[in-house]
Amino acid sequence: MSLDVFLALLVFSFVSSVTPGPNNFMLLASGVNFGFRRTVPHMFGIAGGFASLLLAVGFGLGALLAAYPQLHVVLKAAGGGYLLYLAWRIAFSRSLDARGKERSRPMRPVEAAAFQWVNPKAWMMAVTAMAIYTDPHTPVLSILLVALAFTLVNFPSVSIWAGFGTAMRGFLADPVRLKWFNITMGLALASTLWPMLNA
Repeated sequence: MSLDVFLALLVFSFVSSVTPGPNNFMLLASGVNFGFRRTVPHMFGIAGGFASLLLAVGFGLGALLAAYPQLHVVLKAAGGGYLLYLAWRIAFSRSLDARGKERSRPMRPVEAAAFQWVNPKAWMMAVTAMAIYTDPHTPVLSILLVALAFTLVNFPSVSIWAGFGTAMRGFLADPVRLKWFNITMGLALASTLWPMLNA
């Protein structure tokens, strides 16, 4: 992979990682409700889970899904259901830093990593990146370079959303504002299902 192609891949990685989607809406809400420091494990989970998804798609999972479309339907249904559950959790979260409650906690790294496997935007990004930026003459190296590019760019990109949420904590300390913010974020997260349902 030439330097020009790798730089283009970095730009693609940044733009696709920083634009609105399920992960970023959840990080915004987590930054508001739990602060930046408590949201960091969630961000690491996203980065690790997405890297594993990229490698799996690059090394053949994408071809398996193309060969067996029913697996894709199952994946969409599981992803949609889990995404709606997360949207409900966010919408009905009512306090900043409610540490004693199981329902009021940041997403754990393992949960965030697992979510990448049912996240429609993550699948679209992974399949697109592997289709455009891998080289059939050096498949293993190019797959690893795509995963490296996203690993370098993903964490700083998603950090912006958690940071923005953290910056809003003072304004949203008012319980009524927080309530409506969380409801809005839950609805925004649920709305990310629309492109998946039309795909």
